[in-house]
Amino acid sequence: MWIADGWKDYEVIDCSNGEKLERWGNYILVRPDPQVIWDTERKAPQWKKKTGHSHRSSRGGGEWEFFDLPEQWSISYKGLTFQLKPFSFKHTGLFPEQAANWDWFGDKIGHAGRPVKVLNLFAYTGGATLAAARAGASVTHVDASKGMVGWAKENARSSGLESAPIRWIVDDCVKFVEREIRRGNHYDAIIMDPPSYGRGPKGEIWKIEEAIFPLVKLCSQLLSDRPLFFLINSYTTGLAPSVLTYMLGTAVCRTYGGTVRSDEIGLPVTSTGLVLPCGASGRWESDQ
Repeated sequence: MWIADGWKDYEVIDCSNGEKLERWGNYILVRPDPQVIWDTERKAPQWKKKTGHSHRSSRGGGEWEFFDLPEQWSISYKGLTFQLKPFSFKHTGLFPEQAANWDWFGDKIGHAGRPVKVLNLFAYTGGATLAAARAGASVTHVDASKGMVGWAKENARSSGLESAPIRWIVDDCVKFVEREIRRGNHYDAIIMDPPSYGRGPKGEIWKIEEAIFPLVKLCSQLLSDRPLFFLINSYTTGLAPSVLTYMLGTAVCRTYGGTVRSDEIGLPVTSTGLVLPCGASGRWESDQ
């Protein structure tokens, strides 16, 4: 498992009975997590000191309960600063486990010894975009939500990267990739973080089980003559790490060689020493 254990402003304090207890900077949140199916005694004192609690509803979705939580606050990771706000049942605008991938590709970009162009699809609030830009890449950030792209720009400003070479694009990811192929554009690295289900800005339907592999094949046409890496993330989709390996092996390795590794990603749990699983990632990297 790839573990995001480099955080100072964030930690999973404890997990029990379908919920995780987290510290986000100075604030303590309790949020539901479907991976936490065990029921252990909640010994951590922070369970009683929570400043926000996201409740799951039996009818689907859920709602936040606030005790002493501001509308917005920030946390930092290795020079990057992210603006957080509770929204959209249980989410805060950041997936801390992705820091394991940020460190991996940041190192690859930093040691490439050449300019690196990165395409980040389903780019959300820009964690991967900013990590790649901080490492020295020029990045094209694509998300169908205007609000998410605006939030990502806010994070760029907070991180001192407002002047970094980042192209901000509000568009359906598949249509954008198709246009880039027609334009003859190429990228040295591709990151994608697809949802299990979603809609584009003009009502386009995205279902991952139907759309993910065709998109990976399309994206392989955007890779440059000297590609560096291709990263795919999978959260609640149920795609096993081996499936990510097979997709990248089929769509990328046959043309570019290189190697693929896929594994779970996770976050360390302070009170128990366990690691909370947070989905899976597939990483292709060149042998050059």
